[in-house]
Amino acid sequence: MPSWCKNALEYLLIIFSGLLYAIALKYFVMPSQVILTGTEGIAVALSYYFDNYTLFLVLYSVFQTVLLIFGFIFVSKSFAFRSLVVVGTVLLALAYLPEFQFAQPESANERIILVIFGGLLAGLSKACAFRNHGSTGDEDILGAYFAIKFLKPVGSIAIVAAVVSTSFGLSLDFYKNGNFENIINTLMYTSIYIFISAESLNNFYRKFSITILEVITQDCARIKSAITTSFKHRTYTVQEVTGGRTGQSFSMIKTIVTQEELSAIIEVVRKADPNCFYYHYSIVGISDRYYIEPIK
Repeated sequence: MPSWCKNALEYLLIIFSGLLYAIALKYFVMPSQVILTGTEGIAVALSYYFDNYTLFLVLYSVFQTVLLIFGFIFVSKSFAFRSLVVVGTVLLALAYLPEFQFAQPESANERIILVIFGGLLAGLSKACAFRNHGSTGDEDILGAYFAIKFLKPVGSIAIVAAVVSTSFGLSLDFYKNGNFENIINTLMYTSIYIFISAESLNNFYRKFSITILEVITQDCARIKSAITTSFKHRTYTVQEVTGGRTGQSFSMIKTIVTQEELSAIIEVVRKADPNCFYYHYSIVGISDRYYIEPIK
């Protein structure tokens, strides 16, 4: 595929991710009155308090501008620009999408449907933006920065950001209504939304998820060459092993890759030795010397 065509497709996808995120917010998340994460959560909490949707749009614009500048300086210019496209799409869609009501948030059964489906859509839209080198803004920009710095999944920062925004939102709600039971109810639904959106993001965007691939082969030289030739930042260890039934000698080659790289490295390994035996498993925690290509 020509580079211009690939870039055009990526921009179409990040625009789609912005539209999808706006749909999640306008039709599912905000009607259920849950608190969003990060500065979005502060903006939406104030809009709930003053019952003013326009206030949310204004505060959202201001906060995203600040965070986009942060992304421009500390992540990358391209990442910040693509995030700007997503955020701009979200703002336009929130302002001009028609009003619909897909469920009744006053009903407990239907409120949980709004929260769950909104969380799934939000997580998918965030993952789509990240996979195309952008983000939906807000804590995702901070998530990109800290993921590169500490090699942690980008969705992890959402949990930290949620503590601040949720505490702020619930305090405003209690000050306005003085109903402790309602605070706990909102906290429960907000926790469900945060968990679902963060897990959806981490499951569909695996750049910072680490995996060990182990290959058992009798053609060690070709496998080693395939790994180092195809993946310039990846290396391996080799251990000599003996087959339990056959008594034959094999080489066990271990390499650590990201989930994003896994399918590609399996393909080159299978081409190098179609008769090899391989398996892989996820690991948690790795030295900060491990290299993951920055978000560009």
